[in-house]
Parts: sequence; structure tokens; C-alpha cells
Amino acid sequence: MLGNSLYTFQINPTRMAAASAVNGAVRMDIASQAYLEGSRVSETKALIAELCRHFYHLGWVSGTGGSITIKVHDDSVPKSQQLIVMSPSGVQKERMMPEDMYVLSSDGSVLSAPSGKPWPNKPPKCSDCGPIFLKAYEIRNSGAVIHSHGMETCIATMIDPLSKEFRITHMEMIKGIQGHGYHDELVVPIVENTAHERELADTFAEAIKAYPKTTAVLVRNHGLYVWGDSWISAKTQAECYHYLFEAAIKLYQLGLDWTTPSHGPIQIPKGVPGTLGKVPTKAGALNEGAGMARRCILLDIEGTTTPITFVADVLFPYARDNVRKHLELTYDTAETAEDIKLLRAQVQEDIENGIEGAVPIPSDGEKEAVIAALVANVEAMIKADRKITSLKQLQGHIWRSGFWNKEIKGVVYDDVPDALKKWHSSGIKVYIYSSGSRLAQRLLFGNTNHGDLRKYLSGFFDTTVGNKKETQSYIEITESLGVDNPAQVLFVTDVYQEAIAAKAAGLEAIISIRPGNGPLPENHGFKTVESFSEI
Repeated sequence: MLGNSLYTFQINPTRMAAASAVNGAVRMDIASQAYLEGSRVSETKALIAELCRHFYHLGWVSGTGGSITIKVHDDSVPKSQQLIVMSPSGVQKERMMPEDMYVLSSDGSVLSAPSGKPWPNKPPKCSDCGPIFLKAYEIRNSGAVIHSHGMETCIATMIDPLSKEFRITHMEMIKGIQGHGYHDELVVPIVENTAHERELADTFAEAIKAYPKTTAVLVRNHGLYVWGDSWISAKTQAECYHYLFEAAIKLYQLGLDWTTPSHGPIQIPKGVPGTLGKVPTKAGALNEGAGMARRCILLDIEGTTTPITFVADVLFPYARDNVRKHLELTYDTAETAEDIKLLRAQVQEDIENGIEGAVPIPSDGEKEAVIAALVANVEAMIKADRKITSLKQLQGHIWRSGFWNKEIKGVVYDDVPDALKKWHSSGIKVYIYSSGSRLAQRLLFGNTNHGDLRKYLSGFFDTTVGNKKETQSYIEITESLGVDNPAQVLFVTDVYQEAIAAKAAGLEAIISIRPGNGPLPENHGFKTVESFSEI
């Protein structure tokens, strides 16, 4: 039995039973001697040894630090129950051999351990990262996890020692991170280091639960954990993360802000704790005198940046008129299959709640019958102006075709572009929060009557963060923005109830007065503007 408390027991492969009881549950027959000694396990061991040598030459695993683990892929075994191969601790990674690897069951029990080597080699020991690796497997159903001690991963956490996140936007390599595009803001949580790596497991788990979109966690003054659904995905993303960390460090040395779309001079708000310290760089590269208390502006779309009539008279009719055509053309794609899955769940809920216009969608019907039912439901949802994710996601995909085919052009008020440029040049980050999907938001601002305005925007929020009339939604947004005080965020909307919710969360709120907007209550108590030039 090994000294590491994570692993409850060690089993000799020659005595492996076809199935055994673990914590009262019966383990499936995945740990037989034949499987353990099979070609897939051997290939995975050899692959890890090869990757460790490669990562050593990249500077990621020097001094025996760093580690890697990969699940043994087998289509006949559920991913959550596949065997795990893990590199050992305290071994020179560039000299690692396949026989040095540990093989674990899905619950972390050691099934196969390497034999000891003669002096001066230390006795074999399963990776101290083991508890952390298992959290990534358990919570994210990962296929591989890489732990790097690359210098750039440490320095990236030290630039701002009070920050709990690393943020970067508008860098090409962001596209290599799962679920992100060039215009998105990449956010990587930072957790504090501990004396022993195994003690990081709980805070690591909390971080990946708190940041459902992340595929990596930084450990302050320590390194990086990154995972993917396969070793290729994990390796690719690890390379992109290291590139982005190094880019941020170099931009910081030049006095440039990697967290803004333009990467212009760093702006330091006066009296705001947790912001960047003085940058030792060329004179004039840092504008310390900005002194801005407001750090972020959050904008609604309808009635704020864009006429309500554009949404009501252009976008909604286009989606309604093209839903059947879109479904027929894309019915067999994975994207539309996911759209239909969400709509099915929503329609079932609507039927159970007696929502008017909801009609059953055949579960095993012909394509034409399914599409007909989907069209009927979507038309009813659009007519009722439902603010639901399933509808917004499908509409976004339909509108994407319209924008790409030049059948739709986004509209913003004439004062919007100049205001976005002004705020952007002042170092204020601008975000969008709309009931429309993030895809629809990017399409609108990327194809406006004033050109592509996405370069002035730092990110997009939709109803997946919460309803716009609920206070918790704005709490979630401010926490993800990383501001020290919600009052540093200004929210601009035309909807009184949204302003109330934002104010309750501590944000500053202004109501937009535009032609066609609805009336406001008397003595509503909010500042109003008729143009962004007034902000």
C-alpha cells in the first residue's frame, strides 16, 4: 500500500478480479488483467512518456515538477469508468519511460505501480497532483489533464497579486481555447498556493465549479492545470494558454493593457485596490492620471443602443419567416440537434404549465412532423416575446445566416459609435447584456450601419447568466467582471425594472430615453439620458 492517503489500496494485476466491491458499489469489469496489460494501456503509457520529454524541452516540467495524466480511451467503456494513466512524482521527466507510469481505476485506486529503480533514484510515488487530477475527471469528465510549472504561468499570477482572475481579450490564440473566439474575454481563475499540492484539491474544485466555462486553473506562484476531452485537446489548449500568459507579460512590460480590445496604455483608477501597480516601462506609456472611478459600462440593446423597432420589425420577423427553412436545411447538424433538444425540454415544460401556444413535438416522428411542431412552437414563442434561452439560441443561428447572406444589417443609434470609441480610449471596458443570445449580440455589433463595433466591446452576457429583471443576475455579472465594488459598473437600460434590479445589486444605473421606448413611472429616481454623449 502506498503512503499517499488518496489511494485506498493497491492491487497486484495478476490477482485482479473481474469485478470487485469498492465502497459498497460493484466495479465494472474494466480492471481485468487483460485490459490492464492490453495495448491501449501500453500506448497511453508510451504517449505520456513522450509528452513529458516534450514538455521538459518547453520548460513546463523542469526539476521533476509538473505532471500529466490521460484516460485510456476505449469506446466499449464509459468515459467515467475508463482506466487512468498518471506520471509519477519526483522523476526526471525527460528520462521517463512507459514502465514508470501508474495505472489507476476511475475512483483513484492504484491498480498498477512501477517497480523501484536502483540508487540514486527515489522509490516510486504516484503524482502529488493525483487528487487534483481526479477532481478534473470527476467534475468535467475530462480525458486528459496537464500540470505545468512553466515560468510564464507563475508570472501571470504575480502581475496583480490581489487579482483572483487572469483576463485577456482580442488575441488570436484565444480561439484555441474551448468555447472561446477572438472577440471573447478569456477568464482563468487563480487560486492561492499551498505547501503541498494535494491540499489544493478542494479550492481547485471550487474554482472549476465557479467558472463553468474555464478549462484551466492557475495556482499563484506555482503553475497551471489545464484539461480537455482528449490529450490532443489538453495539449493544444495548454500551448495556447502559455502563449497568452507570455503575451500578457510582454504587454505589461510595455505598459500596454492586454485586457482591453485595443491593448492600449494601461489605465490605473485612483484609490481602487487590487488594480495593477506601477509599470516599470517607458515614460508616458502609463497614464496614471486617469483617475476613473467607473471601470465598466454594461449596455442593454433594445431601446438603448438600438431602436426597439429594429428588433421588433426586422429581427423577429426574419426569424419567424425563416425558421422552417433553417430547420429543413440544418436538421441533421449537431448544432440544430442541440437547438431541438433545448426546444423539446422547454415545450414539455410549457405544456405541463399550460402555456398558450405550446404543442407537443413528436419524439420519434418523421422529420416533417417534427419541423412542423417546432415551427408552431417557435412562432408562438416569438409572438409572446418569450425571453427564454432555447428560443434565443435558435434565433441567433437563424440571424447568423441572415447577416452572413447580407439580408440583415444591424442598426445602432448614431451617437453609439462615438461613445464606444471614447469609453474604449479612456480605458473603460464596455459589455453588452441582452436577452438575445451572445451569438446574436456579436452578429448585430459586428455588422452595423456604422461598421464592425466589436473592437470596442470586451464581452457579452445573455440570459444564461439570469433574467434581466433579477438582482442576482447583476451580482453574477459584477463578480465575473472582477471589479472590487459593483458601483464601479454603470448599467444603461430603457427598462425601469432592470434598472431597479441592477441598483439593488449595487450598480450605478441610468435609464435610456429613446424614440419609441415605453413610459417610465413618475418619480422613478433614476438619471436619464437621450444620447450616449451625455454619459
